[in-house]
Amino acid sequence: MDWVKIIHLLCVMGWMTSIFAVPRALIYWKREWDRLGEFGPLGDLTIRLYRFSAGLAVIALGTGLVLAWDWGWPAWVHLKLTLVALLAAHYIWIGKLVLRARKGEFRESDVFLRIFNEVSVLGAIAILWVVVVKPF
Repeated sequence: MDWVKIIHLLCVMGWMTSIFAVPRALIYWKREWDRLGEFGPLGDLTIRLYRFSAGLAVIALGTGLVLAWDWGWPAWVHLKLTLVALLAAHYIWIGKLVLRARKGEFRESDVFLRIFNEVSVLGAIAILWVVVVKPF
């Protein structure tokens, strides 16, 4: 199970990188769009980052479920999975923003995207707390 845990941690790190980076990249993509009036290299990079990390998210979830099964589904794992599901919903929302941005639709302000980005940080802290402390 050590290899499963290693793969899980690597994929979680990659997925979290995207969760933190894509909303910030959307801010800069919006500025690039306003300046160029067309799809530029930052948009391409943002889309590629989101797509790549989606695969990492699937692997992280799969290996996490394997670990939970191996550990016998302790109570703290249920809380962790609930928080992961909320973070996944946040990630799906990011994907919708990326799809709209690809069409040149930037409805959200820079301030909204910055706050939206910080929500994921709070989610990650909550998940880490549950994993380290194992409150029950």
